[in-house]
Amino acid sequence: MAGFTNFQDVLPDPNNTIGDAGQVAGTAGPGYASVKLSSENSTMRTRTNSGRLISRAIGYHLWKISIEYNPMTREDFQRIYNFLIHKRGGLTPFFVSLPQYRLPQDSDFATFIGTAGTKSINASGALLAGTTSAIVSNENSSYNVATHKSPKPGDLFNIDGTNSNHKKAYMVTRVEHADDDEGDYHTASGSPINDSDGLDNQVRIHFTPGLAKAVGNNDDFRFYNPLIKVILSSDIQEYSLGTNGLYKFGLQLEEVQ
Repeated sequence: MAGFTNFQDVLPDPNNTIGDAGQVAGTAGPGYASVKLSSENSTMRTRTNSGRLISRAIGYHLWKISIEYNPMTREDFQRIYNFLIHKRGGLTPFFVSLPQYRLPQDSDFATFIGTAGTKSINASGALLAGTTSAIVSNENSSYNVATHKSPKPGDLFNIDGTNSNHKKAYMVTRVEHADDDEGDYHTASGSPINDSDGLDNQVRIHFTPGLAKAVGNNDDFRFYNPLIKVILSSDIQEYSLGTNGLYKFGLQLEEVQ
């Protein structure tokens, strides 16, 4: 009996192929000419008569993505356009991989987590929804920050583990090490970073936004090829065809949960 088709749910690009049946195994999609990423935090701000600012969060956080393509042949164009048309506008979510976040910035850390994503950094303890920092280590390997380095501010990651519906994308904003020379400021924001065994085997990362869902102990913080779950911002998708026979196309996406 034939197996089930593994359909591609990531926007086709040079690293994510698609076949005529929509299957993962197929031909690579075209690369992006430009990518624009926006972070949207909804807040309410007002000022008192004395000028004091009062502000509060009033909504969720989302990433917005704008992608433009170089002029394409029909073959390349149809590969992505048919993928998008199949989603029926903003009805069906899919994932997008941004090339600038495919690997962490530090090459040693990128090597440690593995080009196949076989290794991960794990939560050292359970975390509540809304939390904006976490101590992370590695439960399956001897992780040493001095050797393997660590995430850097600006790296993107997903979280896999306890909640299979946790598809939010997060961005690192700060990274604290146990041997920082700035004193013990890192103990003020939670449990101390563990270096009692002589190894700098934990780091605390701060990220935005706060956790959309609770995270369990040892849940995976995945920095290899993080994906953003999105829908098309508009129900109308159009293209233009030039006299040279090449197709011009771009799309606007927004994150969903």
